[in-house]
Amino acid sequence: MRKLARLVSSTYAFIVHLLPWWFNTLFAKFIAWLWVDVLNLRRKVVYSNMDIAFPGTADETKKQWMKKSIYVLARGIVDLARVPYVSEKWINENVIFHGLENLPKDQGFFILTLHLGGGDLGAAIMSEKIVPLSLISKRFSNPFADEFWFSLRTKSKTEFIDAHGKNNAFEILKALRLKRAIVFVLDQFMGKPYGIETEFFGKKTGTAYGLALFALKTKAPVLPLYSYWDEANKLHIGIDPAVKIDDVPTDDKLEAQRIITNRFNAALESIIKRWPAQWMWVHRRWKDFE
Repeated sequence: MRKLARLVSSTYAFIVHLLPWWFNTLFAKFIAWLWVDVLNLRRKVVYSNMDIAFPGTADETKKQWMKKSIYVLARGIVDLARVPYVSEKWINENVIFHGLENLPKDQGFFILTLHLGGGDLGAAIMSEKIVPLSLISKRFSNPFADEFWFSLRTKSKTEFIDAHGKNNAFEILKALRLKRAIVFVLDQFMGKPYGIETEFFGKKTGTAYGLALFALKTKAPVLPLYSYWDEANKLHIGIDPAVKIDDVPTDDKLEAQRIITNRFNAALESIIKRWPAQWMWVHRRWKDFE
């Protein structure tokens, strides 16, 4: 099963690689049109999420944001096929960087990010051009899907750490010692036992506390990373200044994790407010924490 998945993924990537770059855009626009205008999938979830984050937003604006959000998700499927063929020449022609002066020098650090913009392609670009990444990611339960997806993701300089692996804490600390950037994707709901009750856009919800735990333990800086697509089909990748965490009292470890995780959420909110149409609105972010 896994050998077949690797063969299919390699063939898929090769075919997509031969297609012109505008194909990714055309494919994503078709999926967004099908999802929003024909099948009308998860509209209630998306609009409810937008009402929490941006109350008072007009329905027409919500629809435009939803279509753009699905477009970004859909192009991630074909963009994944480009990962094995990412090169410095291609990056120089298609990618614009922002905030690289915020990167720490000669040390490992943490990256805080979210489902917005370039996804796996952005990670491959960062690892190729800027800093080697170790990305914490869940694995698929289906063997075929897992092998298909990860056989493409791992054809870059990005390394992957299983979010629920037995040795993931050791792997994270090792990557930090090797001066890699360890990526935590923190914009999805997380309940117990891996989550802590926090606020996101002023509403209570659950967020994974792992990044706060490691930041407190190692004192390594945590920098927000974002990416977004512009109208010229260029991918922008940016780094915001490090989130301030050294002023948080640590007498109560649980409360310290909550305070820091809320600061991480605030940093993600700031990014979403800048590019609301490119965030993954289809996720049920505000489930009750229990």
